[in-house]
Amino acid sequence: MKQIVKSFPGGKHKVLTMSYDDGRNADRRLVDIFNRYGVKGTFHLNSGLLGVGDRIGADEVSTVYAGHEVSAHTVTHPTIARSPKEQLVYEIMEDRKALERLTGYTVRGMSYPNGSYSKDIIDLLPHLGIAYARTVQSSKTFAMPDRLLEWNPTCHHKHDLLETAKAFDALHKRQYLYMMYVWGHSYEFDEQGNWDVIERFCEFIGGRETIWYATNIEIVDYLQAFDRLQFSAACDFVYNPSAASVWLSVDGDIVEAKGGERTWLG
Repeated sequence: MKQIVKSFPGGKHKVLTMSYDDGRNADRRLVDIFNRYGVKGTFHLNSGLLGVGDRIGADEVSTVYAGHEVSAHTVTHPTIARSPKEQLVYEIMEDRKALERLTGYTVRGMSYPNGSYSKDIIDLLPHLGIAYARTVQSSKTFAMPDRLLEWNPTCHHKHDLLETAKAFDALHKRQYLYMMYVWGHSYEFDEQGNWDVIERFCEFIGGRETIWYATNIEIVDYLQAFDRLQFSAACDFVYNPSAASVWLSVDGDIVEAKGGERTWLG
């Protein structure tokens, strides 16, 4: 039987994703840096705080974050593990509704405000339309997530970011999939006067042919599309019921399984 493993789009074996919270004004500069180097980010916003203080205004959300993902962070940023379920439902669903009105697309992910969550919250999230949720616990690894509702990032940007990027860049074993997931708050660069950290990181890691640059939800959707593939018993062909393509490595050769089509695997 052929050796078949999933690959990222274009046959890549590495993915980089960035995740930033709170929607502060410094996001403008961060998005500009991401755009300059082809890096993609997910921005988790509190809809009830938009326009308050130095936060991005509601009327600017769709333009400031164009090309990136807007994701939920609850309406008012409470410590949700201490909140009643009724408040939790309100905070997440109303945040989704408001952000969806502003962006025009379905908001299906979030990051936990104050890093607060519990097993009961994890169990509830799928019923609220949430497909993934990011924690603040750094894994310090490049492993793919096995629990999307308890998605641990690789590192915060203040923890040896460039050294971590160099280690990520050096990964070459194509029988594995690797993910580097960086999180933080853009205003921290203002507070610490170290915008050069993220600038040098993006300049170093951007534009590489071996890396897929994706938002959080793009990764989730791609992994789910792979899981929906329908392989023949002999694994000599596969049917892809999804709309988007999925890439496979078949005995080392990259094969694109196009959406809605049957693809022979040699």
